[in-house]
Amino acid sequence: MKTKSILAIALAALGAILLTWAGIAAWHYWYDRKVPNFSGTIELYVYPDSDPVKILESLQQDSLTRKPASLKRVARAGENFKVGHYLIDSTCTSMYVLRMLRAGWQTPVNLTLSGSIRTPGILARKIGSQMLVDSAAVAQFIGSEDSLKAYGVDRMQLFTMIIPDTYQMKWTASVREIFDRFDKEHDAFWTPERKAAAQTQGLSPREVSVLASIVDGETRYVPEMPKIAAVYLNRLRTGMKLQADPTVAFCFDYEPRRILHSHLLVDSPYNTYQNHGLPPGPITCPPKACLEAVLHPDSHNYLFFCADPSFNGSHRFAATYSEHLANARAFQKAISERQKAAK
Repeated sequence: MKTKSILAIALAALGAILLTWAGIAAWHYWYDRKVPNFSGTIELYVYPDSDPVKILESLQQDSLTRKPASLKRVARAGENFKVGHYLIDSTCTSMYVLRMLRAGWQTPVNLTLSGSIRTPGILARKIGSQMLVDSAAVAQFIGSEDSLKAYGVDRMQLFTMIIPDTYQMKWTASVREIFDRFDKEHDAFWTPERKAAAQTQGLSPREVSVLASIVDGETRYVPEMPKIAAVYLNRLRTGMKLQADPTVAFCFDYEPRRILHSHLLVDSPYNTYQNHGLPPGPITCPPKACLEAVLHPDSHNYLFFCADPSFNGSHRFAATYSEHLANARAFQKAISERQKAAK
């Protein structure tokens, strides 16, 4: 009897242990798959050479991970995570995160084109700094006439197809996919209404981009852009040369800090002091504000403008050359006084 009693107790204890173990296992199974395991948002980049083991270790050590052991339980030996950008937030379970990394369920990134984009090299660097693709690969793509031919442009017309904005796309997008998106957004921008507005100004959409790039080169002060655009449109309509300093700066890769008389003599189709009409292509990648300024310019009879002596980023406008000379003298005087004060 005593032996049977001991055996019964042992079996009961074993049953209790097994039941407890099963309960714990069931709890772990449920928690790993149903309970969010993160208290905030973790941004994760998986590179081509990333080690899955180290990625898991970093997630387990992150202060936003509630139960690091949960991640360890759902991980497999020899994990293979897809390259990409991922956001892990407070709704994610451990199992969902592992499945996300294995399947490559990426979170799009923002590719933002902003600021001064004066050269293809600057454009390539902006893309390369925000996307997985290398800037050298972007530069090579831009430099290939065969690549650009698919979009109906050449290197001179490159900036007519790109409208600075924020684009959401996969971090792993190829150069071709990135430029396909630029082309798609360009087509979406040029609505029938905008094409009609361009026609009203006597311009094609590409010519709007070229003139908008000159406006972009002249000012960053958005409220004045339609006024400056109107000056150049007035010059075009009266047969004047545009005489835009930014086009001359473009001829010298924007190296001169000031445009001198010697610069105005450069032999280039982009030199609007030597040639009538618009240059053969944009001199910057014009933002939407500049494009809209050309499409919807102010109505005035000004033909000249000069930087305001207050150095506030605005300009003084004139309808006659004599008025313009007076404005220019006032600006030069302000420069001289500032230089004296600095000594």
